[in-house]
Amino acid sequence: MKVTLRERLKGNSISLYLDYYHKGKRKNEFLRLYLNPDPKTKAEKDVNKKTRELAETIRAQRQIEMQNGTFGFHDIEKLKGSFTAYLLKLSEDRNTSDGNYGNWDSMIKHFKTFAPYDVSFQDLDRKLVENFRTYLDSKAESKSKKKLSQNSKYSYFNKFKAALKQAVKDGIIKTNPGEGVDTFKQGEPQREFLTLEELQKLIPVECELPELKKAFLFSALTVYVFKLNWTFAKRVFS
Repeated sequence: MKVTLRERLKGNSISLYLDYYHKGKRKNEFLRLYLNPDPKTKAEKDVNKKTRELAETIRAQRQIEMQNGTFGFHDIEKLKGSFTAYLLKLSEDRNTSDGNYGNWDSMIKHFKTFAPYDVSFQDLDRKLVENFRTYLDSKAESKSKKKLSQNSKYSYFNKFKAALKQAVKDGIIKTNPGEGVDTFKQGEPQREFLTLEELQKLIPVECELPELKKAFLFSALTVYVFKLNWTFAKRVFS
């Protein structure tokens, strides 16, 4: 079983890929690493050198994995599978919870807008994860054409990262490209409180369950816990 690093001219760059050959069968794994076909400056040559070194590291790792039996042709086929379809499946598995399913569904819609093509597992890398985070943070819009709230960004990106973790657990990808990419901070929920005047207007309103009314008024008063004393209560109920 042999793994060879090969090059293929693709547009204005050279694409690096691995060529697997075993028992007369051949498979390719494209690394999404590219070389400048005509480097002129020292900086361009250095970039090409580092890219080749990275590709060679991956090749050596694949060779060891195949020799140890931890990576084979079936793994290559898994990497060619659709990550977009995988997200849809994870979403369907969570359709028993309306709120959770809704968040997954919204995340997937944003991901499809961000990447309007069939993303394969082979396409997954840290750059894609970071770019999706940037998209949610600065470009994504809600149904009302407004920027996403902090909590929406937090929820969608966390679910996206959860899908990546699940793909590792399912043995589809070896490493999690989202590991180490910062998530969003959760926003403070916006709470609405009744004013004292509004509370006073509720006091004379009839209620079929007086005890429920008392419990509601008491809980409403706890908003003003630092002011809550007998004098304050008399002011409200007067």
